Amino acid sequence: MLHGEGRVLDRTLQRRLISLVLAAAVAAAGIYAWREGGSSSLPPETVVIAISASYVGSCPVVAAQERGFFSRAGVNAQLQPHPSGKSALAASMQGKAQLATAADIPIMFAIMEQEPVSVIATIFKSDRDHGLLARPGSGVTGPASLKGKRIGVSFGTSAHFVLNAILNRQLLATTDVTLRNMQADQFAAALDKGEVDVVSTWEPYLGTVQSQLGGKGTVFYAEDLYEIPYNLAGSREYVVSHPETLKKVLRAVIQGATWCRDEPAAAQALVAKLMKPQGEQWRALWPTYRFGVSLDQGLLLALEDETRWALANKLASGPMPNYLNAIDFKPLKAVAPGAVTIIH
Repeated sequence: MLHGEGRVLDRTLQRRLISLVLAAAVAAAGIYAWREGGSSSLPPETVVIAISASYVGSCPVVAAQERGFFSRAGVNAQLQPHPSGKSALAASMQGKAQLATAADIPIMFAIMEQEPVSVIATIFKSDRDHGLLARPGSGVTGPASLKGKRIGVSFGTSAHFVLNAILNRQLLATTDVTLRNMQADQFAAALDKGEVDVVSTWEPYLGTVQSQLGGKGTVFYAEDLYEIPYNLAGSREYVVSHPETLKKVLRAVIQGATWCRDEPAAAQALVAKLMKPQGEQWRALWPTYRFGVSLDQGLLLALEDETRWALANKLASGPMPNYLNAIDFKPLKAVAPGAVTIIH
């Protein structure tokens, strides 16, 4: 070997080693990006999400779409508007959407009807969402004065459940009042004509009906009786078979919920522009809204309480379900393990 030849070979070997290390680093980065849902080499997966289009609780999902959180997570989200969480959930059960936003009551009834619902997260909570609106001159000054009154409510809804809780708190039975089953768009006329003294409903209908009455009437919120858990759910088959997709979805929705919470002015502008909720009361209530992604014990307790109410009022039949079987913890635990606190 000539003098200096060894050094040339050493330099050649070094260059090869450096090239191998760089190639390995690039490959590792690619694998990490793929796992995190940030790979640009794979086309984003399309996920249709049915939402209650005018309900403020859908803000985390709408924000995730409009702020680009879904696309950056590798998801081509398509939002499908519905008039209620009940119809949104039905769309996901019928295969018209992969996921849906829905409150606890529609989820409870669907499970009682043997629908294969799987909840993956709660995305919004509020304890100033449901309440009573009393017309002027009704003599109703609060829940304690409901005895003997005529109350309009949509049977089988969360407002019906909350009304039952309000009556129980006052040691009143449903026989102590007169219940009238009606839809939300009938409330204002029924109050104005004196056909009912009070209606039980939720926002934005409480504010809307009050506006239709010229700002008259008094609202009593059920803030110490019921906190609505608003959820993201899908069919069990879809949830079980798409764990990686759901992780991407949840990462984006977490960002959306954080934005709705931390940027109230911008979030309200977004909600007003795209969701167009009725009335303006939701703006005043915004500081009481809790945007965040979780799975906690409150959801389980709410579903069980609502089932007991539905069974007692013959709105459903069958045994008490094990609601743990209707909640899939894995996607959220993988993304935000501290957000899962349900005992399971």
